Amino acid sequence: MRILGIDPGIAIVGFGFIDKVGSRLVPVQYGSIQTEAHTDPGTRLKDVYDSMVHLIEKYKPDTVGMEKLFFNRNVTTALTVGEARGVLMLAAVQKGLPVGEYTPMQVKQAIAGYGKAEKKQVQEMVRRYLNLAAVPKPDDVADALAIAICHAHSHTLLDKINGVYKP
Repeated sequence: MRILGIDPGIAIVGFGFIDKVGSRLVPVQYGSIQTEAHTDPGTRLKDVYDSMVHLIEKYKPDTVGMEKLFFNRNVTTALTVGEARGVLMLAAVQKGLPVGEYTPMQVKQAIAGYGKAEKKQVQEMVRRYLNLAAVPKPDDVADALAIAICHAHSHTLLDKINGVYKP
């Protein structure tokens, strides 16, 4: 099963494609979509959408995991991230992909075993899970891979519950 993890944003969208092969997780491709500051917000959202559609068509994931928006102190940032999440979700749903949503705490719990784990600890665990030489940069990319790993673990649990688990 191929999983796409997405860390949404307007300036930087982290993405990571991993394959779940039995109990192993294998990195396929990862990186970021970046938009130019001081560009019309509508243009930035279109660029994010178009880039994600291209990636989905190229790497053909079976499912998508995405970070759930949590409300922070900066309302403007929360709104723009929410808009980016919307176009990213639209890109996935238009391609017929199911989308699982996870809070940062759920991702940390799945990756590090502790919902309040430090960012560096989560990044190191991502590196280890995927047998990478270094932690992916920028941080948004490591976050996207963490979301993909969390989604892979969730699918394993759901498969066990539904009786379709294949070790």
